[in-house]
This record gives sequence, structure tokens and C-alpha cells, in this order.
Amino acid sequence: MKTAVVLFTRDLRVRDNPALAATCANAERVVPLFVFDPKLQELSANRAKFLHEALADLRDTLRDKGADLVVRRGDPVAETIKVAREVHAEGIALAADVSNYARRRQRDLERECEKHRIALRSFPGVTVVDPGAVQPGGSSDHYKVFTPYHRSWAASKWRDEVATPRRITLPDGLAVGRMPAQPKGESPDAATGGETAGRRRFSTWLDHIGQYDDLHDDMAADRTSRLSPYLRFGCVSPLAVANAARDKGGAGAEAFVRQLAWRDFYYQVTNAFPAISTRAYRKSGDHDWRSDDDALQHWQNGLTGVPVVDAGMRQLRAEGWMHNRARLLTAALLTKHLGVDWRPGVQWFFRWLLDGDVANNSGNWQWTAGTGNDTRPYRRFNPIRQAERYDPDGVYVRRYVPELASVEGKAVHQPWRLPDDVRRGLDYPAPLESHRDEAVWLRP
Repeated sequence: MKTAVVLFTRDLRVRDNPALAATCANAERVVPLFVFDPKLQELSANRAKFLHEALADLRDTLRDKGADLVVRRGDPVAETIKVAREVHAEGIALAADVSNYARRRQRDLERECEKHRIALRSFPGVTVVDPGAVQPGGSSDHYKVFTPYHRSWAASKWRDEVATPRRITLPDGLAVGRMPAQPKGESPDAATGGETAGRRRFSTWLDHIGQYDDLHDDMAADRTSRLSPYLRFGCVSPLAVANAARDKGGAGAEAFVRQLAWRDFYYQVTNAFPAISTRAYRKSGDHDWRSDDDALQHWQNGLTGVPVVDAGMRQLRAEGWMHNRARLLTAALLTKHLGVDWRPGVQWFFRWLLDGDVANNSGNWQWTAGTGNDTRPYRRFNPIRQAERYDPDGVYVRRYVPELASVEGKAVHQPWRLPDDVRRGLDYPAPLESHRDEAVWLRP
């Protein structure tokens, strides 16, 4: 093959990129292409900024290899076909994905490629194990429960990591296009995007993976990898991350790799149920939710009066990221304690999260709300007990809720129990009316 196009989507890296590696091995000239879809840019200012940083880093890396990142703006299918025809490409490659948007893009691209007699091939790379690669016996097309999925996932044969292309040659005369102005983002303390930043973060954190099993739920210690945004945009290869963790061995590595399996689990669920962001996976769990715009707004602003929840919601705004335990507690408060629909919660997280994606954001929200893949859909998280267990000294709460900085120890988790004169001086709200009854917090 003389010329081919690689359409980058959520695989913004050169290392272990199957679509890029295969194309470079089989074509003399390669066009690395990214198309900015204006509709996606409007979904999250935080992710738009992270994406821009990742693409700038990718462009630098491709230039080091003798090529460049070709940038276009508009409909991804139309722009990809236009570039392919301009360079007389014989083939187009891209990473397979599971969302409705990604599926529609690939279907439309297949139709246009057939019309213009261009070969189209999709490749793995978004997950460790391809969605659909492991399936349960019987009539089901996907695993509905994590534990049996994890057994099959761990026992399956993973693909081999692919080599990084040494040099990439662009066709002559092709305008590479200018990158748009970098968006500002909304979170002042958000991580920087890109393969370089992602690999650096993982390399540094890998030395501490032995502590992961003991400390990943310690909210104050902040010992999770924080790799989720880099995995979401494909700045790092999930397979390479899993292999490196496995090579380390030990309980910490095993616990971390299990989290990567959870990520893959929701991708295979979404592959079978692409409406996961808007429709309940378990219809029986989607009861009549309470409409309460005031409660929703207090929750969004981190002013529920429940310190650990408010800390999580403020971390979300400040960093475009939230500790996983806080994600469970904030989602549980909205759905299980306030009775508000999970879908506004999904959308709020989508706005702020750097790692917000259809599969994992929606899957985890449905798990917490009791509408998703949970064998105990009616479980309730007591936020006070959870806070006392995972933030026993109140360090996490005081980090993000400065109004409570003067409250010592675990008393910070229940400021409404402080003496009246102390409580009045905190400038911190009482718990929302709907769960002011202390008995709510004592339910198992």
C-alpha cells in the first residue's frame, strides 16, 4: 500500500497504538489525522483543554519521527474522506470504540469508504481486552456481573503490545492545518494532557504500586494512580499499563489491575447496551425519582451540608477529577438519600471530569443508583460512616472545605453536632432538609 490515513480518536499516543503501527508497517506514506468535531468540543471545557494538550504533545512526537499531525475541523467522516481522496489513500485505519457516537462514525465511514473504494480497518487499543472478546456461555452476549467477567478477563489471552514506529513519512504537499486556540477549561488545578505527561505520571506512580491495595481507598493519602484521564484519551495504552503492573506483582498490583478490569467490564456492557447514559440497564431499578432542582443545585455546588460529599464535589470543580470513594458517596447521596434521578448526576460529571466517558461514568452512576450492574442494587452508603472509615482524621474534608478547617479530628464529618456557638461561626450549611433526620445516617 502506498498511502493510508490513520484517524486518531481516543488513541492519542504513538506507543502501543495498533492502528498506527499496522498502517506504518503496510504503507509507504502515512497521514496521522485528527478531526475536531465542534459538537464534541462543547460538551466539556475541561476535556476540550485536556484534548488540545494531548494533541499538541502528539504533534510534537510525530514531528520527531519525521511526520506531523494533520488537523481538520468539521464532520469527522466528511473530513477524513476529503483528506484520503486528496492524498489518494488506499486505506483508512482507526481504533474501535463502543459509544453510540463512535459506532455511528464508523458506520458512516464504512459507507463512504465503500463508495470511494477505500479500505477501512478498525483496530483494538481502547481497552486491555476487546469488548466482546470474552463472552459468557448461553444466550447472553455479554457479562452482566463483574466477578465472572473478571475471571474470564484475567484468563484470556491478551494481545501483544505493538512496536512504536521509528519513522513516519507524510505524503508531499499536504497542508497539516493549524491547531485551534487552546480552550481555557473550567478547573484551575486540572492535570495536563498528553502521552508525555501520562507516561511520566505512570512511571513515577508505578514505584508506589505496592501500596495501592492498602491505600487506594484512603481519601486523604491520595495514592491512586490518577491515570484515568490519560486512559480515557488513550494517551497511555491500557494494555501496556496492565502489563507493567502485572510485572511488578504483589497485592497492590493485583488490586490495580482489577480496576482496569472494571474499566473493561463497563466497555463490554456499553458495547451491548449503548444507551447506558440515558436508559436504566435494570428497568426495575429505575423508580419514580424525586424532582428537586434546589437539592440538585446544592449538590452541584458542594453545599449539601454533608462534609465528605461537599469535599468531593468541590474537588471535582477544582481538579476535573474526584477520588473514586468520593464518587461513590456523592452519587449515593444524590440518588439514594435525596432520591434525585441519576441522569442529571451523569451529565454534571460529564461536564467536569477529565476522564468522563460514556462507559465508565454512566456505568458507575447506574451501579450506585441501583439501576445498573449490581448484585445488591438496594445497598445504601452511609456517608458519615464512610467518611470516618476512609478519612478518619478529616484531612480530605478540610483540604476541600475550608469553612471547616478549624474543626479538629473526625468531628469535621458531623459539624451539626458541634456546640451552637462553634457551629454558627463556621459559615457552613446544615444538612439539606430531606436528610436532616439523624436516623438516616445510622441506617446500615
